[in-house]
Amino acid sequence: MMTPEKDIATVQGTMEILHKFSLRPRRSLGQNFLVDPFTREKIIAAASLTREDTVLEIGPGIGALTQALARTAGQVIAVEIDRRLADVLRALFDGVDNVEILQADILKMDLGAFSRARGLTHFKVTANLPYYITTPVLMRLLESTLPLTGLTLMVQREVAERLTASPDGNYGAISVMAQYYADIRIAAMVPPHCFYPKPNVDSAVLTLVKTEKNRALVSNENILRQCVKAAFGKRRKTLVNCLAEQPWLGCSKGEITQILVQCGFDARIRGEALPLCAFITLANALNESAK
Repeated sequence: MMTPEKDIATVQGTMEILHKFSLRPRRSLGQNFLVDPFTREKIIAAASLTREDTVLEIGPGIGALTQALARTAGQVIAVEIDRRLADVLRALFDGVDNVEILQADILKMDLGAFSRARGLTHFKVTANLPYYITTPVLMRLLESTLPLTGLTLMVQREVAERLTASPDGNYGAISVMAQYYADIRIAAMVPPHCFYPKPNVDSAVLTLVKTEKNRALVSNENILRQCVKAAFGKRRKTLVNCLAEQPWLGCSKGEITQILVQCGFDARIRGEALPLCAFITLANALNESAK
């Protein structure tokens, strides 16, 4: 078991573990281990954990964040895709009663069955996500009906800025849909030297709190998703032209133009200029016209 005196989230602690277990980080799995205890404490603070919380940790690596979560949360369930690292984690946290290690691919797990099997009425997610799976993991969690009360994620800085963007150059479909499902803020920026090996990009700590306030305003969520996807599919085209190409909509270009004008939008507007509230208005109008 890793003793409290040995801090995994340091260069020395990480190197000792890598040497002891003959490990090398796998670039193919996006393995960059946190070696900065100050950043780890920012993550813990952003997660607002108590002993009443169960935490699902995605991508624990060699346990730098797991170690702090175990001291703060009531229960930690760490899901690691790499069998080598899962075995290392089991050895390091052997005897730590509130830590459970699962070797699994988070994208293939039945998270609904997982939460029901453990009788979870609520839980939080923390993750130092491999950057290549950030979007699918995030959207799966946000779109789910899981009893999630909060997410605290380490992501690439560019992704964090896109997720929190308002209509401008960084704004995209994922900005709209993520903000539809959750209130999002950037809690901290994290430079490359806080990891081993150093990534080629800056990172950021994001907090997301799921909310039902926007969902309550939408009459057909599928139309909203399709509308947002179409709007950003071809950025150089106007929103009218993007929507006119969608067979699922069943509206002529003239009908779409009329709907936009009735919603108070310029008929020449592009999708990237619409904030979330405008997409909700448009989706509801499109849904009404389809009846």
